[in-house]
Amino acid sequence: MQYFLKSFVTISALSSLVVAPMFLSAGQASAEEKGTDASYVGAGISAGVSNGGSKTGGDAATFGGNVTGRLKLDNTPLSVRTHVLWSNETATVVPQVSVDAGIAKNTNAYVGAGYSFVENQGKPTPLGNKNGVAVTAGVESEVSKNFMVYSNATLGVNTYKRSPASALSINSGVGLRFK
Repeated sequence: MQYFLKSFVTISALSSLVVAPMFLSAGQASAEEKGTDASYVGAGISAGVSNGGSKTGGDAATFGGNVTGRLKLDNTPLSVRTHVLWSNETATVVPQVSVDAGIAKNTNAYVGAGYSFVENQGKPTPLGNKNGVAVTAGVESEVSKNFMVYSNATLGVNTYKRSPASALSINSGVGLRFK
């Protein structure tokens, strides 16, 4: 638990350093429209930064990849998202609903909630090794016409098979806008 808290504090501090300039520059861009309504599909890397602590294996922090999709729901601050996170042993699919907030021109911050479905329970993914509730906080930005970058932290609640620990995954990538 102490390792989890240290990881959470470290990630929160780093996220603040990344997001703070966006909030500070948002005041300068007040006449411009904030946020993005882009629906996109992207791919990138995923890093599990926690482990379940079991000595029997299958719950170590794991590095892998991700495919992420966002479908913006018209005229609402909501989106439907799906993340597929994989390791060299198995994958987890995380469908979610998120609330999005424009924080700068072409940039959103979002929080989402859903459920993580592990393909082969007991085998490690960046988000643990068993099914469970997943919550996400992230940032996405349209950096040029039709191209997005995204980064998020996803917490899988009680997603280790032989431990009550929660899993934390950091995910980043590049996306292509389709709508």
